[in-house]
Amino acid sequence: MRRVLCPYKQVLVAVFMLIVTGLSAQEKSNDCWPSFRGDPRLSGTSPANIVPPYRLLWTFKTGDAIKSSAIIWEGTVFIGSNDGYLYAISSAGKLKWKFNAGNSVEAPPVITGNTIYFGTMEGSLFALDATTGTRKWKYSTEGQISGSVNFTFSAATKRTTVIAGSYDYNLHCVDAVTGKGLWKYESGNFINGAAAIGNKMAIFGGCDGFLHLVGISDGKLRDKVDIGTYIPASAALLGDKAFFGNYDGVFFCFDTRLKKIIWKTEGGGPFLASPAVGSGKVITGSQNRYIYCYDAVHGTVLWKFKTGGKVDASPVIAGNQVVAASADGRLHILDINTGNETWQYETGSALYSTPAVTSTMIVVGAQDGKVYCFGR
Repeated sequence: MRRVLCPYKQVLVAVFMLIVTGLSAQEKSNDCWPSFRGDPRLSGTSPANIVPPYRLLWTFKTGDAIKSSAIIWEGTVFIGSNDGYLYAISSAGKLKWKFNAGNSVEAPPVITGNTIYFGTMEGSLFALDATTGTRKWKYSTEGQISGSVNFTFSAATKRTTVIAGSYDYNLHCVDAVTGKGLWKYESGNFINGAAAIGNKMAIFGGCDGFLHLVGISDGKLRDKVDIGTYIPASAALLGDKAFFGNYDGVFFCFDTRLKKIIWKTEGGGPFLASPAVGSGKVITGSQNRYIYCYDAVHGTVLWKFKTGGKVDASPVIAGNQVVAASADGRLHILDINTGNETWQYETGSALYSTPAVTSTMIVVGAQDGKVYCFGR
């Protein structure tokens, strides 16, 4: 399979838009998937218009189970493994380099510029050169890092910062170039998911049962909402709205400007998957084996699809299709309007890794330690 590069002109436009909006993300394109949810707002949407059926192009074997999610940038797949390595794999499925992080890498990596950022279960946050795998810096927290790093750019200070939650109860803000800690915000318990970045705030749920809204510039609390129980997954942002589920199976829409819950829908199982939001719909998975599609405005359940296992991996919206992985060992593609299955592939091993979706590849990691790459 040919190596696909993100168009240079598109990257220039993306950089300009990031400076204007104050965000610091590598823009996703049809051929790139720079973070486990695609963008700093954690929307879970890909601009690729995918058309099933797909076929297996290659597999790559790591040394242990994979919970980390893949990212794809300039034809290279980056993914962590419980064997303690972060891998860079070519579009043909060949190893380019691997980095020994010293402990399990369950958190998905993220890329900005030519730098890969990721955390480990030991609590270390690394920055690596994406081309060579050379370490640029290491920052230490006092608890495991299970969620993805996110990042933002300040036009005022011309500084890119990375944001990571830890089981030390803190949300950490670190200078992206030097690895120097800038501020820490302490929550009331473990932070399991990633923080969504939008409206100059980092927005995240915690095991303390609160949704936290924290200022990016200073790490100060802007608002805190009592949800009643654990929020193990990340929120997805669309405009002023934050969408997320909790461990009791309640799904919420919270208005970050009005600072109130717009709607909540009960009846789901524990939500460990992060939602995808687009086309007027919010789609997420649950440990009760269902994939749910909610109306983004009213919160009504438009459809639900039952898999054969827990759905802890986060679904991705791509055109009029939804790509979702399940602990039943299957990668499912569903019609976004009906919830009908349009394609599936059985790996034979549980999938907890969120799929990375571009126009040429769908990549997912499995508990058998393999990375699976699909194409047409």
